[in-house]
Amino acid sequence: MPGTLLFDGREIGPRAFEDAVLRAASGFERLGVAEGDVVGVMLRNEPAFLVAAFAASRLGAYHCPVNWHFKAEEARWIFADSGAKALVVHADLLPQIEGVVPAGVEQIVVAPQAATRRAYGVPPERVRVPAGSREWSAWLAAQPRWAGEPRTPRWNMPYTSGTTGRPKGVRRLPPRREEAARVAELAREARYKGFGIETGMRALLPGPLYHSAPNLYAIQALQLEGLLALEPRFDAERTLALIERHRLTHAYLVPTMYVRLLKLPESVKRRYDLSSLRFVSTTGSPCPPEVKRAMIEWWGPVIHECYASSEAGVVTSITPEEALDRPGSAGRPVGAGALRILDAEGRALPAGEVGLVYARQPAYPDFTYNNNPQARRALERDGLWTLGDMGYVDEAGYLYICDRAADMVISGGVNIYPAEIEAVLHAMPGVRDCAVFGIPDPEFGEVLAAAIEPEPGARLDGAAVKAFLGERIAHYKVPRVVEQHERLPREESGKIFKRRLRDPHWEKSGRKI
Repeated sequence: MPGTLLFDGREIGPRAFEDAVLRAASGFERLGVAEGDVVGVMLRNEPAFLVAAFAASRLGAYHCPVNWHFKAEEARWIFADSGAKALVVHADLLPQIEGVVPAGVEQIVVAPQAATRRAYGVPPERVRVPAGSREWSAWLAAQPRWAGEPRTPRWNMPYTSGTTGRPKGVRRLPPRREEAARVAELAREARYKGFGIETGMRALLPGPLYHSAPNLYAIQALQLEGLLALEPRFDAERTLALIERHRLTHAYLVPTMYVRLLKLPESVKRRYDLSSLRFVSTTGSPCPPEVKRAMIEWWGPVIHECYASSEAGVVTSITPEEALDRPGSAGRPVGAGALRILDAEGRALPAGEVGLVYARQPAYPDFTYNNNPQARRALERDGLWTLGDMGYVDEAGYLYICDRAADMVISGGVNIYPAEIEAVLHAMPGVRDCAVFGIPDPEFGEVLAAAIEPEPGARLDGAAVKAFLGERIAHYKVPRVVEQHERLPREESGKIFKRRLRDPHWEKSGRKI
């Protein structure tokens, strides 16, 4: 029996949640979803998201979270590549994916709840479910409770671009029967040390469920009969109020949220009792040491961090006490996790030397990239995997991430892939060439900048560039800064020398990432 879900002041108890899951599982099965299949979920944070995720798992199917910010062309690839048999989608998002959902994909449309409409300013006329569509609540009520035989649970299949910019679905492979018990035991340790997941936890989640870590955090909290307070979006003071009101013990936050919390007036900070908190976890992007120290001084020794990925799972973790002793570290390997720093030829590097981070966490079964096994093979060396992060370990085995081999930008915990934005920019009239990269930002860690080399005689206005991109990609991918260059710096091969564009911004900030 799952735990209790709290959303917009209303509790959905274990029996009601389980009833919805069983009805959704029955409905998905009637729509043709079978073991190993995929259900797409393009929703903001609402109970329907988690009901769909649990229901797909009951059938032995995956759910594929689709970023609800995506415009048509961004979503088209994921819908097609995932092979989703069904799609659960918010009503007001239908116009932005019109014409790109493959034929034969069965759609169930969710009218956004009041909290979602308030949080995102969704006008009333956009929440209506089109005539003839399957409306989620009515569809759910019409289904019988699923009573099939237990199947091997499968959970999310997130799409990540890794180092290439073309999204790839991370399809976790179920463990072999003889390994299942050991993997489950290792997973319990990794979940606890990385995220504090434990039976009966009372957890807060304001992060988006379409991201891999918040998604699994929510699922695991509910699996262990806890209470999950799910927020439609993050609000700093409301976070404090929820912790006090519901005596929450756990939370998943990202560094950008810490920054916003710390900016609250001192009178607001002192207003709330946060003494119930035991474990606040963060991952997704490195937490600046000064931000973490300030949070520990305010909330006490409850701020934990881990180095993790959709592919490798939780690799390392660090406690608040360790973080104060070793500022900037991502911690040591969790449980049976293995970690090595290798040079470009695959040779192990000694403590203190920067190289590619290779890791393996046996608490997580192996994976493949959906329809792209060659990309999966390219990550591996001697049984360990790398996602292109550069770092080093100290003499005590603590990991420090200091740069990325790839150009991926992490802004506010969100992975953004410059190659995708560059491809769109190249289609803009007047753009001869361009480069997109990350520059420092005190709140988000990094934000995007675009350097543009215009065609001869063309003069490109920064506002026009942003408007062009804003019509074609999600707004969080639109660069904050647009620079014009008569000629972009290039390597001898002709490739744009991004480091020469990026480094001056980082040198002023006093940090590398």
